[in-house]
Amino acid sequence: MTVQPGADHPAGQGRGPDEHERSPAGHRDDEIRVLIADDEALVRAGFRILVESAPDLRVVGEARDGVQAVRQATALRPDVVLMDIRMPVMHGLEATNVILDGGQVPLPRILIVTTFDDDENVFEALRSGASGFILKDTPPERLLDAIRIIAAGDALLTPSVTRRLISEFARRPRDVPSADEALALLTARERQVLELVAAGWSNAEIAASLQLSVATVKTHVSRLLAKLNGRDRAQLVVIAYETGLTSPGQRQAGPS
Repeated sequence: MTVQPGADHPAGQGRGPDEHERSPAGHRDDEIRVLIADDEALVRAGFRILVESAPDLRVVGEARDGVQAVRQATALRPDVVLMDIRMPVMHGLEATNVILDGGQVPLPRILIVTTFDDDENVFEALRSGASGFILKDTPPERLLDAIRIIAAGDALLTPSVTRRLISEFARRPRDVPSADEALALLTARERQVLELVAAGWSNAEIAASLQLSVATVKTHVSRLLAKLNGRDRAQLVVIAYETGLTSPGQRQAGPS
């Protein structure tokens, strides 16, 4: 759906974001394509200015509600969607589910933008396959880094997000027999790697701790994703806590 000029764009601009962004002129093939979904026009405008200030990023579309986000994700095929949670018509959590269940190849990565007013929504978005979370007061350079991290196929779980998720898992009863069965297929080394992924450690930190090469750690992570049917590292965190492999307070400090 095209956002009409006037309501969300300066008068006289003469075209909505769809028309502007479909033109490939002057854009490189290696640019990361970003869709911005937020119901506040000023927020979208601020994100657009920030994202397009980076030479390797490009905004391909804007959406003011979840329905538009789904339509534009299908039509514009972005690499990353900046998804607000609280939007009219269809909220960001539902839009995330629809986009990631849509069968698009490749699937866009969803980066949830939140104020943490509702931890339950954050938790459910992670289970749905969102690849990361940022706060609306995140410093600009960290937002740009977050987009790059998500586009590269990694998950972004900041310490504040991880703490909240751990607290949520601690309150929930365990009822995931299928995941338990999957854990039984893991080797001892894969379990070690999964525990450290759940603790928020990077591949380099895991490699140093277990005295492995980074390439070997990446191989273990890939095998974990395949065996546990996870989309990315974020879902590995969910599985580790839901199955009880990792518990709150366990190995959270990270390597010294």
